[in-house]
Amino acid sequence: MTSTGVWLIGARGNVATTAIAGARALARGETDTTGLVTAREPYSRLGLPDVGEFVFGGHDIREQSLLESARDLSENGVPSPETVDAVAEDLSHIDRRIRTGTALNCGAAVDDLADRGSLDDRLPVGDVVDRIRDDYRAFRREHDLDRVVVVNVASTEPPLEDPDQYDTLDAFERAITENDRDLPASALYAYAAIVDGHPYVNFTPSTGSALGGLRELADDRNVPHTGRDAKTGETLVKSALAPMFGGRNLHVRSWEGHNVLGNDDGQVLEDEANKAGKLASKGGVLDSILPGIEHNRVRIDYTPSLGDWKTAWDYVHFEGFLNTEMKMQFTWEGSDSALAAPLVLDLVRLLAHADERGEGGLQRHLASFFKAPIGVDEHDLSRQFALLDAYVDRHAMEAAVE
Repeated sequence: MTSTGVWLIGARGNVATTAIAGARALARGETDTTGLVTAREPYSRLGLPDVGEFVFGGHDIREQSLLESARDLSENGVPSPETVDAVAEDLSHIDRRIRTGTALNCGAAVDDLADRGSLDDRLPVGDVVDRIRDDYRAFRREHDLDRVVVVNVASTEPPLEDPDQYDTLDAFERAITENDRDLPASALYAYAAIVDGHPYVNFTPSTGSALGGLRELADDRNVPHTGRDAKTGETLVKSALAPMFGGRNLHVRSWEGHNVLGNDDGQVLEDEANKAGKLASKGGVLDSILPGIEHNRVRIDYTPSLGDWKTAWDYVHFEGFLNTEMKMQFTWEGSDSALAAPLVLDLVRLLAHADERGEGGLQRHLASFFKAPIGVDEHDLSRQFALLDAYVDRHAMEAAVE
């Protein structure tokens, strides 16, 4: 049995805390696998690593402990106080593996969350990368891990103004050498992972491994990576519903989506710079599936009293036969972290599986997990799931031949 480490960027945040608590609850028999895509057929046939065996560590810029974060979350009901009590010892133990990270170019809203100075306050960019790499290596060595999967679940960064300047590996590495302070934290974490062979997941709308230079590095080193911006709520519904309108040749005139959410992510997205990347990934889904749409707008507003919960109200104005104008409305309400956390665990399992089999580079078959999947233009949810089904079928055929 191989051992898998999970290094979480934003390890004390809501999504990371819920993922860790959920994994430990599964290990202790306190919950079941509802919400885990990889727990159902046909994906459960892949022989993926056991979530209960994951070893967790990570980086954060806050000092509040994992257990304190979990107890704060439980005040809104997810996870339950009983679940937190059952895994409290585990959370306290894991919390000792969380180090201070970097928030370079994450925006003022993220800086405001920091309890103390991060790595970039006192070090040049090259040294920040070296420290990150050292932390990955030490984690793997100290826990005798076969591999470490790095997952970015930190708050959303502002988008890069000129990502094309880092379109080659030479350009990206030169930027590190020249102490380019425009490089964002997510890209530094991605580089530090990929250059040393650690699979990387960008769960956020931030830059991550999307830069051409980092994709080149992943191909050269044969390291699996995937992203970006996990699809957990309103956009998930859109990617399932929009193909219905297209398939029935119904003309969508307007689609308004109004999102309200609490927690730290909502607070960070109050900043217009940080919000820009999120709006781009959420809005792009409809433009791809319904190219003739006349009006497509997404709003995101912070509502502190909601805590970890989020609500989306969507209004669809469409036209049918004989120019008949009709409408559809739906409301989506859910726990942000309960929707996201199992997908984090799914993606770790799937990237560990790919890494074990030498399947490096961009993992396009994981498009169904993301709003803006890197390297995939298909946004129809059923067709995205077909990519993952085909991946499973290919492995089943290979196993049969063996």
